[in-house]
Amino acid sequence: MKSKDIHERLKDIEEFLLKQYKESKNGEKKRDWRTYEQRLMHRIKEGIKNLEPLIDEATKVVEVHRGKGRKPDITLKQKVILILLKELFGKSNRMMASMLSVFSLLSNVDISYKTVERLYSDPEVEMAIHNLHILVLKKKKGVKLFDVDTCGDGTGYSLTVRKHYASETRKRKDKVKEAGGKKGNKSKKAFVYSFKMLDIGTKMYIVAYGTSFRSEKQAFEKAMEMIKDRGINIESIRLDKYYSFPSYVDMFEDAKVYVIPRKNATLRGSWKWKKTMMEFVHNTLPYLEQYYLRNNSESGFSVDKRWFGWGVEQRREDRINTAMACTDLWHNLFNLYPS
Repeated sequence: MKSKDIHERLKDIEEFLLKQYKESKNGEKKRDWRTYEQRLMHRIKEGIKNLEPLIDEATKVVEVHRGKGRKPDITLKQKVILILLKELFGKSNRMMASMLSVFSLLSNVDISYKTVERLYSDPEVEMAIHNLHILVLKKKKGVKLFDVDTCGDGTGYSLTVRKHYASETRKRKDKVKEAGGKKGNKSKKAFVYSFKMLDIGTKMYIVAYGTSFRSEKQAFEKAMEMIKDRGINIESIRLDKYYSFPSYVDMFEDAKVYVIPRKNATLRGSWKWKKTMMEFVHNTLPYLEQYYLRNNSESGFSVDKRWFGWGVEQRREDRINTAMACTDLWHNLFNLYPS
């Protein structure tokens, strides 16, 4: 096999297979939106109805030994509920604190917007959210916590109302995946990049994600660090062309990696890269069937952004991580119960 074979196969895909794929997609049965909305409402109601017992289970194992000083105004359970509701409603810290005066008719909670802001960097809340995430995954039939078949993808969330990530992607293509401008330029913080991994079978996010102000690549590297720290074993993964390099394929060691090579791709690289390209060339259709399962990641991001918006109100990276963790948790909770 030669590098020329890769280029010829890419040409075949562009001229023939991609056309057939698009035609088959256009011929699919149209979605029944009434049925879709009913199923969606059922999933949301079931998720919210079962949220409190899950929070109780996640928070009861968190023990905190405090020294001298002011005690918190609200319990850990209330903190977790508050931060999750804030992300669900998409309100600012100040507006959410004001809305609590309405909730206080039932719950007797009255706090300042600064207290809401501090929840995003509260280590107790972080531990409880993590526990809750694990509990939700454990309750889903078919999901694997450690040996997973996954797809990974990155996206950007706006830090300003002036720029929309989807519009910038259409204009700048892959260049939008990295912050532009010179050092110190405010344009560097137009977006925050997020990389998430999704379980193919259940369409739920596994506990491996990363965020970065610099680039999607750095967010990916942080997600990989989390995989290593959590002891998660990747059985197979699907990534887009941004990661179509031997160095990225080699990072997954024994895992099966599905990527579409770039137009200038060669066979230079490790044996793992060579074997991946050989399968792409000689076993193209089954390879593409696996690769296009990556669409689940794009669909997941699309749903999340419709529910929770295209922007992030937090500005500190640790607090952005917490906000993303809350979004992932709601996503998994709404996919926990069958519709």
